[in-house]
Amino acid sequence: MTDIVFPSWPDVAPKLISVAAGRAFADTVIRQGKWVNVHTREVLPDHDIAIVAGRIAYVGPDASYCTGPDTQVIEASGRFMIPGLCDAHMHIESGMLTPAEFARAVIPHGTTSMFTDPHEIANVLGLDGVKYMHDEALMQPVNIFTQMPSCAPSAPGLETTGYEISPEDVAEAMSWPGIVGLGEMMNFPGVANADPKMLAEIAATQRAGKTVGGHYASPDLGPNFAAYVAGGPADDHEGTCEADAIARVRQGMRSMMRLGSAWYDIESQITAVTEKGLDPRSFILCTDDCHSGTLVNDGHMNRVVRHAIACGCDPIVALQMATINTATHFGLERDIGSITPGRRADVILTSDLNELPIEVVIARGQIVAKSGSIKVDCPHYDWPDSARGTVHLGHELAAKDFEVPAPEGANGVTVNVIGMVENQAPTKALKADLPVRDGLVEGEGDTMQIALVERHRATGGVTNAFVSGFGYQGKMAMASSVAHDSHHMIVVGTDREQMAMAANRLAEVGGGVTLFRDGEELALVELPIAGLMSDKPATEVAAKAQALGEAMQACGCSLNNAYMQHSLLALVVIPELRISDLGLVDVRTFQKIPVIESVT
Repeated sequence: MTDIVFPSWPDVAPKLISVAAGRAFADTVIRQGKWVNVHTREVLPDHDIAIVAGRIAYVGPDASYCTGPDTQVIEASGRFMIPGLCDAHMHIESGMLTPAEFARAVIPHGTTSMFTDPHEIANVLGLDGVKYMHDEALMQPVNIFTQMPSCAPSAPGLETTGYEISPEDVAEAMSWPGIVGLGEMMNFPGVANADPKMLAEIAATQRAGKTVGGHYASPDLGPNFAAYVAGGPADDHEGTCEADAIARVRQGMRSMMRLGSAWYDIESQITAVTEKGLDPRSFILCTDDCHSGTLVNDGHMNRVVRHAIACGCDPIVALQMATINTATHFGLERDIGSITPGRRADVILTSDLNELPIEVVIARGQIVAKSGSIKVDCPHYDWPDSARGTVHLGHELAAKDFEVPAPEGANGVTVNVIGMVENQAPTKALKADLPVRDGLVEGEGDTMQIALVERHRATGGVTNAFVSGFGYQGKMAMASSVAHDSHHMIVVGTDREQMAMAANRLAEVGGGVTLFRDGEELALVELPIAGLMSDKPATEVAAKAQALGEAMQACGCSLNNAYMQHSLLALVVIPELRISDLGLVDVRTFQKIPVIESVT
């Protein structure tokens, strides 16, 4: 297990005191900037910051008394000095990148602290996978804190994962140096019904004095919600409207409002602060899921803060939601989240609080990025062979594996259909009348086939159903070994031959995303680590992801970031309909339902 090498406040208190008292010189001084104080919601001009041993020793009008001949001086030149940004809830795997390459991608955007839940890799590689992510996270020049995944499987009995996480795993992880809490507790029915396994995981976390992450993906704010809150989850990022945000903070939870690649849930919830006037201390900003294209082209937490400001939030309040509020929630306000003595010296220089250009990024006292260019190394973990080659189909798939047989004698059927909702995680439970040809149900119009292909145990199992909303046309199929959360393989297509080609291609390359049309591969993103991540630079992965997006558009899909929604179609803890290796799941009732409802 990797040890945290960055010294704690008490480790370096003598140095901090000596510099602050003027008995020793600072390692670095940031001179003459506007100090954005997130504790008091003030902007104080003409201030200096003195740093020693990677921590802040002094913030005040003049640090010349502790500036020596060897002190590095960074001229703020009147720019705003804001704390490094914190992402309160995120999954590194969604970027299709390893922790090292994710850090390399987001550091220039001003993200210096991340609270990551590696439950994607937990589903594929179990506790070993979590260790690999945790250990690589601790190697980085910024702060990557790990939440121990809580739900693998996310909904027991409704999906089969590669590995299962146990309360014993959670208890063990609570002793690891970089673990700050329990990852999102997605099994909200389990908590509401006092499931012993879920409560044991929560208890192990609480007894370790750490934070329990929440995930309540239901519009029901009655007794089930009350029971969930009583179970212990301390935050929630699944809210989609103002009432959701208000309900959570009134119950003492933190409302985490997300802007990811495909989740746009801030605008509809931040009115709880901007219009209703609720105390903003209980509101936190996060991304949840950002793919590499977003990170390279649009930004990370800087993008989220800018969006919150554009939605009417006061700029300093928005910054609080991405710094001190996050730090306080995880019990780390004495370590990160503000520019004050003793804290890690994570500072951004920016010339505009509204547009938030990230001009200089300082993490742990060293310049890590300037003008969008990274200035430090992000070390890679030596991933073992067991983390690669994780796509096991059992046999080569053929068009026949994707057939949906109709009841004997039927000329048409009514089927249950997963309906996409643009820019949101929930789906709609729809119905469609489809034709039957040669004894097989055929997709028609915008209703096409979706399949979940088992890839962990080589069972050869394929679950077939129907989906609408992608708008694909012609003979095509797209397959992904990223299939939250069980991470089998999701294949969506208009033609069964293309579906088989796409699935077999992913087995050949060890995982990723591919799109076939008329027998030709139009795009491929290789993700060889657990079928989830690449250890290539974000720019390379983003270029391939962009090519994938263009191929999807060429096949008729105009949805924003449709790949993210494709990858969530097996997430059996978010309503309304999902697909799993065990069948079609109605998440409103947590029951399996038939694909074919009736004969027409």
